[in-house]
Amino acid sequence: MASGFRATVPADAVRTASPGRGGEKVVYAYPGDTVAAAALKSPASRVRSVVASPRPVKGKAARRRLQPLRDPGAEGPGEAAEPEEEGPLPPVPEEEEAQPLPHVCVSPMRGMWRDEKVALYCDVVLQGCKAEDADEAMSKYLSEKLKLKDKWFGVWKTNPELFFVKYDEASIPFVGILVEVTCEPSQNSSSCFKVTVSVAEPFSSNIANIPRDLVDEILEELEHSVPLLEVYPVEGQDADIRDIALALEAVRFFYDFLWRDWDDEESCENYTALIEERINLWCEIQDGTIPGPIAQRFKKTLEKYKSKRVELIEYQSNIKEDPSAAEAVECWKKYYEIVMLCGLLKMWEDLRLRVHGPFFPRILRRRKGKRDFGKTITHIVAKVMTTEMVKDLSSDTLLQQHDDLDLALDSCYSGDTVVIFPGEYQAANLALLTDDIIIKGVGKREEILITSEPSRDSFVVSKAADVKLMHLSLIQQGTVDGIVVVESGHMTLENCVLKCEGTGVCVLTGAALTITDSEITGAQGAGVELYPGSIAILERNEIHHCNNLRTSDSSKSTLGGVSMK
Repeated sequence: MASGFRATVPADAVRTASPGRGGEKVVYAYPGDTVAAAALKSPASRVRSVVASPRPVKGKAARRRLQPLRDPGAEGPGEAAEPEEEGPLPPVPEEEEAQPLPHVCVSPMRGMWRDEKVALYCDVVLQGCKAEDADEAMSKYLSEKLKLKDKWFGVWKTNPELFFVKYDEASIPFVGILVEVTCEPSQNSSSCFKVTVSVAEPFSSNIANIPRDLVDEILEELEHSVPLLEVYPVEGQDADIRDIALALEAVRFFYDFLWRDWDDEESCENYTALIEERINLWCEIQDGTIPGPIAQRFKKTLEKYKSKRVELIEYQSNIKEDPSAAEAVECWKKYYEIVMLCGLLKMWEDLRLRVHGPFFPRILRRRKGKRDFGKTITHIVAKVMTTEMVKDLSSDTLLQQHDDLDLALDSCYSGDTVVIFPGEYQAANLALLTDDIIIKGVGKREEILITSEPSRDSFVVSKAADVKLMHLSLIQQGTVDGIVVVESGHMTLENCVLKCEGTGVCVLTGAALTITDSEITGAQGAGVELYPGSIAILERNEIHHCNNLRTSDSSKSTLGGVSMK
């Protein structure tokens, strides 16, 4: 395990894996993990026995566990192994079973409002400092709090890899040990603070069958010195310990959510203003102002940036001498990938791009317009076309049959109609609507199912002057953009069912939408989101089971069936 990592656990999570700042690896688990949830929520955290392979250790613990084994290499050359006398093996003492962990202090940061967080970081901790001085400011803040008490009890939560060679990550998200902490005043960076710890009595852990001797010997190897940010003060101590717990959580939160690796590499005239904007971003993710799927995209981008940075650092450290041409090229590739991700994250911090994240044009396809010979075609989408299907069409209608909706859409020119018969379909081209076409189902709308492809960000996106979708069911699966995004022009949704999994219908600035006799359900946010300068006509629709979340900022409108940005 690398020492001195700065990444941390949010207020509602416990440690399990993500990269920290200088290439160190840190591990996180979230409240869904049973062990972690117990450690945080119960008055005395449950202990559970787990199946794992403890790492080899020296001394009595190793001798006791290896007593039944015999090492053939221990015999001298040319000596035959003498058979052991048969008889009962010496009794193996039973391992001391760990007691449940006490409850750790619940940080007041969980209940802090946006303004309180801004005041803590900008006014109390950073106090107008520059980015390159942020480490020093955090260190000073933490040092002052640690002076309140030099000895206290806490739960040391660390990576299971320190204790186990082979284990089930689902059952052991972290190893927690009750320890007595001794703080030392002279430290460098707040993220690299070390404290001296010893196993507290009674021996307590989140893992009932962890060997006490193993814990003792691991601590001896570490010289009883562990990163302070891995230690969580327990409840039942005096008020000073609660102040220390708040300070620790404030430092963890800063390096986990507010600090960026590029901060001290770039000049920033007002660093505290940048930190305030990042706090706003975090709060908007938490209170639902930014819909869940969009927030997930940001988190994945941030995680990818961190992991790629660690990957580059590790790759560079493995180059022993002057890099070869191939190694130099690989370094540059990894570096430019990090630069791209860094750029995306910076765009996220721009308030104007907050709702959709980095907004690139969804549609780059050019409009085809009408066919040269001026005729329009009706595209029939069905496995087999029969005369019964086209009996209501006029005799001069030009027909083209497809068994694939994507092919039908790709063949369309302005003025064409796509007729879909009952079945389940997918079509990437629904995210590339540029021509004025009609897409309509024949039969019950519940029987014409069009599902999104989870690997894609967008489902239905239009910049056509006039496009219509009629008598269809759109089922969103995994895509993070709105189930329907109208970038420009006008779209009509008539008698459709929209089952959202992410954002609802989004009408961007300058675009127009008409929805009649339709149903919208399941959106993470408002069912319909209207941007400034957009137009929408909604008649006889049902919008239900969408998340109606309120933001902590009373100046913002609430998210209901329709949200006006």
